Amino acid sequence: MLSPFLVGIALLIMLVNGLPVLFRQQRVGKNGKPFILYKFRTMSINAEKKQYMYNRLNEANGPVFKIHNDPRFTRVGKFLAHTGLDELPQLINVLRGEMALIGPRPLPVDEEKKLKIWQRARESVKPGIISPWILEGYHTQTFDAWMKSDLAYIKKKTFAYDLRLAVQTIVLLLQFFFKEINSFF
Repeated sequence: MLSPFLVGIALLIMLVNGLPVLFRQQRVGKNGKPFILYKFRTMSINAEKKQYMYNRLNEANGPVFKIHNDPRFTRVGKFLAHTGLDELPQLINVLRGEMALIGPRPLPVDEEKKLKIWQRARESVKPGIISPWILEGYHTQTFDAWMKSDLAYIKKKTFAYDLRLAVQTIVLLLQFFFKEINSFF
């Protein structure tokens, strides 16, 4: 059902930013098992190698690297990242059983290695495309608050709770989408 939409996004990336269309990165899943995560490419080519140039802009405290308006974003990529559309290829990871729709966001292997023991408890469930910390203002939280949010989610995890988070995420993403559409044009 989503395939025409996914193909459209892929063609847009290819026409505006060139190849590759997908970004692949090794992430840590359930029980610490690594897997390859798929996303639409939102940044310039070799953006991971250029990260050191922007370390001073890192907005995250802890072992992760996050910049809300990362200068490595392409124009289309910034739109995709801020609307969450870049995450859609992770449906492949869900179909392969590596991820769930809802759960803690999987960390890159290098960042996961720096977690404290108590933070690794988040790996007791499959990582998800949608995470509660997104709804809690992810760019305003400390790293420890993010990890505590993931652990609280694991304790509350039920089908009804996941459904509620999915609906809240859809509402939030629609708000982001319309805000980004306005700023894009």
